[in-house]
Amino acid sequence: MTTNALARPTMVLPSDQDASGRTLGPREIELVTEVIRTGTLTSTKGAFVSRLESEFAQLMGARHAYACSSGSAAIHAAISAIDPEPGDEIITSSVTDMGALAPILYQAAIPVFADVNPETLNLTAEAIEPWISPRTRAIVVTHLFGNPCDMGPILDLARARSIPVIEDCAQAFLTSYRGRLAGTLGAIGCFSMQQGKHMTCGEGGLVITDDAELARRLFLFINKCWGYGDTRPDHYYLALNSRLSEIQGAVALGQLEKLSDCVERRRTHAERLTAELRGIRGIRPFPIVEGGEHVYWKYCLLVDRDVVPDGAVGLARALALKGISSAPRYIQKPAFMCEIFQKRRTFGKSEFPFTLARPEVLQYDREHYPKTFEGLEQTLVLPWNENYTTEHVEHIASALREAVEG
Repeated sequence: MTTNALARPTMVLPSDQDASGRTLGPREIELVTEVIRTGTLTSTKGAFVSRLESEFAQLMGARHAYACSSGSAAIHAAISAIDPEPGDEIITSSVTDMGALAPILYQAAIPVFADVNPETLNLTAEAIEPWISPRTRAIVVTHLFGNPCDMGPILDLARARSIPVIEDCAQAFLTSYRGRLAGTLGAIGCFSMQQGKHMTCGEGGLVITDDAELARRLFLFINKCWGYGDTRPDHYYLALNSRLSEIQGAVALGQLEKLSDCVERRRTHAERLTAELRGIRGIRPFPIVEGGEHVYWKYCLLVDRDVVPDGAVGLARALALKGISSAPRYIQKPAFMCEIFQKRRTFGKSEFPFTLARPEVLQYDREHYPKTFEGLEQTLVLPWNENYTTEHVEHIASALREAVEG
């Protein structure tokens, strides 16, 4: 697979881990400077986080938006708002970040893993349905890589059983499905502003809903359940301080102003790469569900190991010779293979809340998740960000063509 043309890197790609692949600049500096000059860094007294919440709600067409300290905190607030009883089940994806799973356990509920579409690694209604039980309290769907799940059948399934849907949009700012933005389709939408996301303030999260009762619980949970603004405020129930600081809010405000342009640039160059790769045997991009719009947090390929020697792993090795980093499999193992689930390491030696679970939902056997393993084995994740140019895209396409055809 290695050729002379692949011997040395010829171009350094922008990285979302530093300034080369981020849009951070004078606007964010201006807004942070304003915050510093006010001397007010807490969002309970300042104006910048509240501005971020208001403007994000307006952009999303949501009635309520709240900022918090991370994408994990956004998921945690959403799980708390649903208010599961200990031992209740929350159906989620076998391919997701631990930050979307730990909050379920912290709320004493049981993550129940469903299989995924092997060509997108996204949840499907078909995979969710067998896991629904009288204990099911919510469904968490992840729009992985900015590629929307097929939400129509999922929402139909959930509505028929009165199960709320939480959308994990950590990688999916401005993703849409049948003309509606991801995060507004279910009961609650959760977003991440971690370093590599479409908009960033280093760490941070946003959570949205149209439901007034859920909004109240989201607000309270982020604020250690203190009733700010109430006539007789109190700490009404158990919750944490998950607030975003004013400095982070200022950076996020600057990023929010650039979000639509950022997404458009990612999409434009991704579509150019897709066009460049047509006709190359053995590789193809993840498909997009009918009616969906992909916002390309990353660009993902399906690699046919019958055509490409060593499949995604071999292709990643060849790309590395061209200076292009990539991630075969995306994650090395499904979430349920991590020790927290395999050895039930939670609170001391208690194994709580797994002690409340039905035995069948703790059987993490490979045969229950054939499409998860199939999908991971054929996936190659390419880096992607808004500062890619036509030249960068042509470099990636050329390297892929040489690697596969060579």
